[in-house]
Amino acid sequence: MNMEVYDIALIPVIVALVSVCKQLGLPVKWSPVVAIIVGVMFGTLYVSPGNALQGGLTGLTMGLAASGLYSGTKKISRS
Repeated sequence: MNMEVYDIALIPVIVALVSVCKQLGLPVKWSPVVAIIVGVMFGTLYVSPGNALQGGLTGLTMGLAASGLYSGTKKISRS
């Protein structure tokens, strides 16, 4: 798995998209699922369009990182 700097920069984009979805009415409990779905979409369509398996794994990694970043930021902001 060869992630470039631009690929890692997609993680905050995923966080922002999930935040927009929440403001549009997405229940909070579905935020990690949406982050993973968006991450897999970015991974397969942008990061590795020629290799679905690598794109899916990269997208899964980005989605999980984004959901962790989201929940970590949420916990810090409540303190």
